[in-house]
Order: sequence, then structure tokens, then C-alpha cells
Amino acid sequence: MTEAPGLLSILVRPGHPDFLDLPWEVDLAAWPGATDRSIELQRGLSRHEVQFVSYGGADVYAVKELPEGLAKKEYGALLEMQDRSLPAVEPVGHALAARPDGVRVSLLLTRYLDASHPYRVLFLNPGLERYRERLLDAMAGLLVRLHLAGAYWGDCSLSNVLFRRDAGQLGAYLVDAETSELHESLSDGQRRQDLMIMEDNVGGDLLDISMVTKLPDTLRPERFGANIRRRYESLWTEVNREVIVGVGERWRIQERVRALNALGFSIQEIKLIATGDRDKLAMRTVVTDRDYHRHRLHDLTGLVAQEAQAELILNEIEELKARLTLEGRRELPTSVAAFRWLTDSWEPVQRRLGSLVKTEADAAERYCQVLEHKWFLSEAAKADVGLDAALDDYLERFHPRKSRKARAR
Repeated sequence: MTEAPGLLSILVRPGHPDFLDLPWEVDLAAWPGATDRSIELQRGLSRHEVQFVSYGGADVYAVKELPEGLAKKEYGALLEMQDRSLPAVEPVGHALAARPDGVRVSLLLTRYLDASHPYRVLFLNPGLERYRERLLDAMAGLLVRLHLAGAYWGDCSLSNVLFRRDAGQLGAYLVDAETSELHESLSDGQRRQDLMIMEDNVGGDLLDISMVTKLPDTLRPERFGANIRRRYESLWTEVNREVIVGVGERWRIQERVRALNALGFSIQEIKLIATGDRDKLAMRTVVTDRDYHRHRLHDLTGLVAQEAQAELILNEIEELKARLTLEGRRELPTSVAAFRWLTDSWEPVQRRLGSLVKTEADAAERYCQVLEHKWFLSEAAKADVGLDAALDDYLERFHPRKSRKARAR
């Protein structure tokens, strides 16, 4: 007996809509004409049908249609990645539905990654040219993070990644985990296999783009994957490098920790291993995520930012701390400087940016744009122009309507 078209079962994590009002009885490709919740967003290429639905405000979700059983498998992989603090889209649930032709399909529900871009947008939008070469470091960093956590991707490509602007850099987030496997750790063979797949796939992605727009010589399709691999190998070697520590050289331990923190990695533990020389030990560091500065900024201020944004802001807080220390002639805790920065810099700038800041994710990026503009103006003037003057000029140059409204008030 053929099943009636419609929803057969659904699992949704707490804190999200129940999605029962969606038109599960029709093919996913027909949702734009079947529900008012369907919205159009920029998207990358996908071998499976994907639609976006809105439940108001920032509550936007992606729905991907897969053969029966695969959505549950991918949901489990994404859930495990979230538990391991890996940069991937947030899994929300999965469903099983019957189609009008009697075929069963499974559907994966994920939260839309706010303020993100598929790689095609970065290449086809003239205003985002500066970010194209940043893809190399973003992809290399994403693969290193996955492999350190024991995650084998199996289908690494530009199409399976979303990118977020991060203080002039890019952050990369895994979108498609259909072929992913989670292990305690990966063998060198598994890592090599993942890198081989990556090289083939991203070369094809860039070849596709080169048919539409001219690429610079530094982004030639046949070299792109190899360039990512070289950056991956360099970062992997640095993170896993063993350091020999002699008796009385404890400073080497902190030096190593600071170097890894500067790369954004948080340290889980430090292992000291006998070398056979009683005066020397081998130090191995075990890193967790690449969000050291994000965690540090959140601990100090409660603000949520991307890694490069957080590093830039923390540098500003440290500069303020040094200035306050000189003025007061005594060392101040970083927490005191962070509070002063919040009240004297962050909050006034956010008030003046006002409606330019659309989301929480946008607030830190806008602030960092002002900081970058301040650096540009200060370089030209050969002196620190100050945050207020930089903000005035930023608004006048890039958002003159906003600047005029502020002057009118």
C-alpha cells in the first residue's frame, strides 16, 4: 500500500520551531510556491536540493533533501562536530517524508549561518575581491582543525564550505558532512586521502568559476589545491612540532604556548617526555580549537566575535591597558582595561553605527572596519588620528547618508 504524501517523522532539537507547518507533502524544489516561509538566499552549488525557510528575525534554516537514512547520518556527524567545537553549520534536526510518487526521502535541518557567503559570491562580487586569496588560509585552517579533532571530511570542496568575513580575513565553516567520519584521531593515510580529495575538488570549483570570470594568476585552478595543501602542511607541522626543553628553560614552555595562541589555538595540555638525556625533556602540546582569542574576548567582555576580530580587539584592549598603566603609574588588571574599553570605545561606536549593524555577528566586523580605517588614516597622517576622527571619516566616506543624519541631530 502506497503511503500518503507528507511528513512521516521528525526530530528537532529544543529551542527551535517544530516545522510542522512546512509543506512536507510536496517536493522540496516546489517549496517556494507552496509556503510563505520559503525565502531566497545566496547559495553555493549542491548535488542535493536545498531550500531556506524563515521563522522571523534571525531564525532562518536550511532544509536539504537526501535519500532515506542519510539525513539522520549527517545530522549525527554534525552533532558530533559541534560537541568537538568544530567550525560547521549547526544541526537542528532531521525528518522523514513520503513524496507523491511514494518515494521516501530524508531531510536535514540546519540553522542558516548568518553573514556567510558561498565561495561563488566571493569571486563574482567585485566588492569582495580582497578576500579571494584569503580562501587559501581559510581552507587550510579548517582542514587542520578538523584533522586535529579526528574528523575525516571525505568530500572537501569550496562548494561544501561557507565563508565569513573576519576583520579582513576569512573564517571557513563546513556545510556538507555526508561523507564525514569522526575518530579519536586520524592516521597519516586518512589525512593524505582528505588532502588528495581536496586538491581535486577545489581545482574543479575554480575551473567552474574561471568560465564565468577572469581569475588572477595567483588563483589558477590547477595550482589552487596545491597551494592550500602547502599552507595546510606548514600549519600542521607548526602545531604538532616537538620542542626540546632543557633544565632551567621553563620560559620555553610559555614561549611555545604564546606562539600557538598567536595562531589562534587553545592549549588543552602540555606533555613533557623523557628524551634519554636527563637534562632535557621533549615538550608536546595538545591543542583543542582555533578560537583562543574568541574565548579570551568573551571571558573579558561577554562579546561574541570571530577569531581575527577578537584578536584585533584584544590588541586594542592591551594598548589601552598599557596607556592606563602609564597614566596611573601602576599595573592594572586586563579586566579593568576591558571594562574601560567597553564603555569608552565599543559602546559609543556601536551607538553611532546604529542601523548599519544588522546582526550581532555584524557588530564586531563593523567595529573592526573602523579600526582598520583608523590605521589607514594614522599611517597617512604619521600620527594616531584617534577613534572618533576615524569613525567620522569612515561614515563620511562609506556611509555619507548616515553621517549627514548624525550631523543633523
